[in-house]
Amino acid sequence: MKLLNFTIIKLTICLIVGIILGYFIDIPLFTSILSTSLLVLLTFIIFLVSKKQFSKNIWFGFIVFSTMISIGILTVNLHNQKNFSNHYSKYISEDLNELHTITFRIREVLKPSTYSDKYVIDIFKIDDQNVSGKSIINISNDTIVSDLKVDDVFLIRTDFKNLNAPLNPGQFDYKSYLKKKYIYHQLFIEPHSLLKLDTDKTTLFGIANSIRTHINTKLKTYNFKPDELAIINALLLGQRQDISEEVYNSYTNAGAIHILAVSGLHVGIILIILSFVLKPLERFKHGRLIKTIVLVVLLWSFAVIAGLSASVTRAVTMFSIVAIGMNLKRPTNIYNTLAISILIILLIKPLFIFDVGFQLSYLAVLSIVTIDPLLYKLWQPKNWLLDTYWHTLTVTIAAQFGIIPVSLYYFHQFPGLFFISNLVIIPLLGFILGLGIIVIALAVLNLLPNILASIFGYSISLMNNFVNWVSQQEAFIFQDIPFSVLYVIAFYALIIAAFKWLFRKNYTNLKYLLIVIGIVQCVFIYTEYANPEKQFIVFHKSRYSLLGHVKNDKIRFANDFDSITASTNTIVRNYTVKTHLKGDAQDSIAPIYILNNKKLLVVDSLGVYNVNGFKADYVLLRQSPKVNLNRLIDSLKPKLIIADGSNYKSYVERWEVICKNRKLPFHQTSKKGAFILEY
Repeated sequence: MKLLNFTIIKLTICLIVGIILGYFIDIPLFTSILSTSLLVLLTFIIFLVSKKQFSKNIWFGFIVFSTMISIGILTVNLHNQKNFSNHYSKYISEDLNELHTITFRIREVLKPSTYSDKYVIDIFKIDDQNVSGKSIINISNDTIVSDLKVDDVFLIRTDFKNLNAPLNPGQFDYKSYLKKKYIYHQLFIEPHSLLKLDTDKTTLFGIANSIRTHINTKLKTYNFKPDELAIINALLLGQRQDISEEVYNSYTNAGAIHILAVSGLHVGIILIILSFVLKPLERFKHGRLIKTIVLVVLLWSFAVIAGLSASVTRAVTMFSIVAIGMNLKRPTNIYNTLAISILIILLIKPLFIFDVGFQLSYLAVLSIVTIDPLLYKLWQPKNWLLDTYWHTLTVTIAAQFGIIPVSLYYFHQFPGLFFISNLVIIPLLGFILGLGIIVIALAVLNLLPNILASIFGYSISLMNNFVNWVSQQEAFIFQDIPFSVLYVIAFYALIIAAFKWLFRKNYTNLKYLLIVIGIVQCVFIYTEYANPEKQFIVFHKSRYSLLGHVKNDKIRFANDFDSITASTNTIVRNYTVKTHLKGDAQDSIAPIYILNNKKLLVVDSLGVYNVNGFKADYVLLRQSPKVNLNRLIDSLKPKLIIADGSNYKSYVERWEVICKNRKLPFHQTSKKGAFILEY
């Protein structure tokens, strides 16, 4: 591939490999520091010895790439505060059963749940010990207590709780997600237990939050509707916490969710607007240099206000490099620009490589700059309006080719009408962003005319209504699409091979395309072969029982629900999507399951289990049966006791103690997750 001829791209790939290795392989900090230091020293020595012919020396290249991999590993270790002696985890017990006096600062406001407000906090003191580290704090909803602000400092006395691992197959792994943000524990408290401390220290995040709060205070005086204000915050301030679930789902189903995340599209438009506004500076001596500095400062100020998310950080880094090259009249290669921005970002935030927004942003940009020129050449209308919409369509299609495999892997959904949403919204987004900047600036200065605020609010409502209409065309929304990592790799290879052959039809490209098609077929066959053939699952569902029985590539579900709820549908859907299985009929729960030579007895609230001569390998306790568990164990001689989510907590705790004393395995789905039996 010609792309790999660029040295910076090779170095960036090596850095990514090192970050992935550093995350998944536990390499001690001292080891990574030592190995990186030695490799850097070796690189420098070889460079000095053979600096005239080093580019042709394969050993120099090998050492340099090894050094970059080692730097990637070291970067992960250095950013993980858990590797340092002052991390709070070093001062709490492993079983987390101790109360601690904790002093913390609010770092980030998260979207609240039904029962609690959520915040990311920086912990800087436990008892009398100065510490570092981040955590999640859950504060019970209380209308009396106002929302906490970024940089507020509090003191509480409570204990740490582990983050919950997914309890059912295919469920989103929130614990793993937070681990990639260096968050390992959470706290639960009541609002009245918070003791606010006086502090005069302000962080960058606090300043940004104060600016956003001030802007929102000004905007609220103009009677914007809640959904309009939420979209303004998303588009211009990078904050999506206030977007209602209904509006969010509409944008997702319409294939326009990228509009709500500040990314390259938004930053590019803002850069064009700022370049136009600052153009008069070019008339002065050193005007281009001054303009470049002002542009970069303004872009990064916007990034800070927008919360420094992965997508906005990526976009601002890339466009800062573009702005520098553009205004200093230096030739830039877009692939080099992308690689440099990735390199810079990952050196500062290495685990951004696992961020979905980061991945989708770069894949979209890479596919646009690679595929869009090929598609655009297919037809170049002379009419300006036709040309604009044709180019918008080719950009949209190119971006979709770049993100479809990864998007299907994470979200298992494809919006068939994405091109309609983008054809309407993208041409108008420049107008909305430009008008939004003017509206915010005038509102802050108390100079915003009501008529202009009304026009802006109406334009956002119009956009929301259009997106909602597109999302209601359910026949074009393809959901619950099983898509594994192997599919992602195979389909990217297919997309690359297909485009190479379509636009350069020769024997070599045809050969590669046919090989890739064969690989894709092999992936399909392997996936089908790897599906569980015979499996019995006791899912975790609070207050209810849900069982699954896999036979003949289908799964039959049994439950005791009065009606199917959204959460139940989610459990079923997650499992069928993960395993590539088709859900079959719903059954009632049977008292006995014969699983080849293994027997599973279900004991429900009636507590009936005395079957003459019957010995069970497994016993499932559901709906809190009032049984003498010791007697049941003596009678049935089971190998394992299972308690699902339908039982009272006090009952489960008592059964767990009994099984522990009897040295009998006990599986509690609320702690260990779903019980899965292969037979």
